[in-house]
Amino acid sequence: MKAAPFSYARAGSVAEACEWLRRDGDDVKLIAGGQSLVPMMAMRLTRPRRLIDINEIAALKFIALEAGIARTGAGTRQCVIERDDALAGRVPLLRQGLAWVGHAQTRNRGTVGGSLAHADPSAELPLAAQVLGATMVLRSATGTRTLAAAEFFSGPLMTAAKADECLEEIHWPVWSGRRTGSAFTEVSRRHGDFAMVAAAAQVALDGGGRCAQVSFGLGNNGTAPYAFPEIAARLTKTRLEEDTITNTAHTTTAEIDFFGDLHASAEYRRRLAAVLAARVLRAAREQAKARN
Repeated sequence: MKAAPFSYARAGSVAEACEWLRRDGDDVKLIAGGQSLVPMMAMRLTRPRRLIDINEIAALKFIALEAGIARTGAGTRQCVIERDDALAGRVPLLRQGLAWVGHAQTRNRGTVGGSLAHADPSAELPLAAQVLGATMVLRSATGTRTLAAAEFFSGPLMTAAKADECLEEIHWPVWSGRRTGSAFTEVSRRHGDFAMVAAAAQVALDGGGRCAQVSFGLGNNGTAPYAFPEIAARLTKTRLEEDTITNTAHTTTAEIDFFGDLHASAEYRRRLAAVLAARVLRAAREQAKARN
């Protein structure tokens, strides 16, 4: 199929893009990498009256490392994020998650903000944002506001961004502990396909080998990526023994209403999620232990 007719304009600044959004709202779509939007338009799952190209806005393309936080512009290419060693040293889960995103060609064009704004429940970057507790900076013609990832993702392919708002930048918390480990994994029919289930975790250990901080989550449960802060809080001051990890994984999956489709039943996804949740917690723990 082909996209429905639409008009096209190129924004020279974030302010100009926001002005287009203010004027036309739901009839306008922003496009940068287009790795999700263009296929949806071709299948006529979305029919914007106008596309606003923000691809050339330099202000949306940056990586800034600050005390306790890493800032990335929403228009930064995924391949740039993936190849930045300094960023990977501060927020390693980003590189680990991006390794599972599509193929090299997808990451060469796709942007970090585009993936987050698309909010596919099977996508890797939304899951990383949930696990890390990232903050989204949204700009409109009248000002800016921030939303935590837990508030930003509201459902499958849905966010809390208003029709006149543009995702401008993302703030990724940096864990300061030296003994910090992270892990990301998923299962799909083929590498590059949408994940049937994805899991991510980050663990920080104190000097005695006990858990000082932990966060973990699961993706592609049909609604939005989940992190489990209340369950994770119970793991602090433990040594993350095998029994603790296994019990935590099963407790986590019991809280999710999994779905079934032609690729996997709901029960299969539940079992797979428990295996992957335990796997990333274990891998993050071992990585943290290896760092002195």
